[in-house]
Amino acid sequence: MPSPFDQLQATLASRGPDAALVEAANLLRQQKKFHELFEILKIKLRRQLGLPLLASDAADRLTDQQRTKLEDGLIGACREVGAALLAEGKIREGWMYLRPVGDKADAAKLLSSIEATDDNYEDLIEICLHEGIDVGRGYGLVLERFGTCNAITTFDSSLARRHRGEQAPAARLLLRQVHADLVASVTADVARQEGKPPREKTLQELVHDRDWLFQDNSYHLDTTHLAATVRIARALTEPDDLRLALDLTKYGRCLSQQFQYPGDEPFIDMYPAHALYFQALLGDKTDEALNYFKAKAEMLDPQHHGYAAIETYIDLLSRLGRHDAALAAAMQFGLGSIQSLGNAPPLVELAHRSGDYSAILAHCRQKEDLLGFTAALVESVNHK
Repeated sequence: MPSPFDQLQATLASRGPDAALVEAANLLRQQKKFHELFEILKIKLRRQLGLPLLASDAADRLTDQQRTKLEDGLIGACREVGAALLAEGKIREGWMYLRPVGDKADAAKLLSSIEATDDNYEDLIEICLHEGIDVGRGYGLVLERFGTCNAITTFDSSLARRHRGEQAPAARLLLRQVHADLVASVTADVARQEGKPPREKTLQELVHDRDWLFQDNSYHLDTTHLAATVRIARALTEPDDLRLALDLTKYGRCLSQQFQYPGDEPFIDMYPAHALYFQALLGDKTDEALNYFKAKAEMLDPQHHGYAAIETYIDLLSRLGRHDAALAAAMQFGLGSIQSLGNAPPLVELAHRSGDYSAILAHCRQKEDLLGFTAALVESVNHK
């Protein structure tokens, strides 16, 4: 049987260099030598474009058409080789090729077929969570492998500055884990004290008329974990999640005062303030919540307390669908026209949500904000 080298020589002699390159690529696929495959695919592509087979330090003089075809071809080669490496379980190597492709959904789909093991879970966490490919899966592995304390630390260090949509999968997993653990712990305590399992299923129901659960400064779950989970749950939007978060505040308000840690403004009253926030998002006590957070936004000096109170108030208005009021408040408190303030949308985005650009155009004109005026002007045309 002829060797691969003999095969390539014979193919070159009988069918030419293009066929030899195709055969070399097929041989490397069979041998699973994917790094070498990438180089062959590059050579094949450069030959098709009439370029030197090997790229040199000197920049290629490419036409616009050649450049586009070269870039598209290299992306295709990266996609094939990255997918092949992931199929072999080589996560970091595969991601090295898939990163320039920029298709997170496809990468997440490929990674979903790889089972987490003791050997690869750190790589999966790195790519899924820290590279943002599948935040939910990556964060779930952190919870599973390292526990709640490390998961909270990871959220604050890796996700706190990301968009709410990226935070939500991780926040949801943490909330459900902590809520389930706390319900189980309280249920076990009630069963032990009363001699039978309780019928109640929620924390609010379980703690009702059972003040003895908290005697002698008792608690049923690390109280710092509880406070952090309630804080992180502000990233969530689904009613079922908000109800779980609200349920945690019902328990938190029963704790000894020494365990009701103050939060950052405007949530310094940790559990009452969060309860009001979650209730508003669930359609309850909406006006009371808006009045509370509006007062905080007006009272707290940003120089001493930062802009969190203002951000929270404007964001809450927008989340409740009161976009006109959110836009008015954002202009009152001096939010940027195109730059967001934390979770509070910028003025142009709020104008888009309200559908009325007249106020922001007048505001930007008055502030001599040419950038914001232009963005709003163009966006108003796109919105029609």
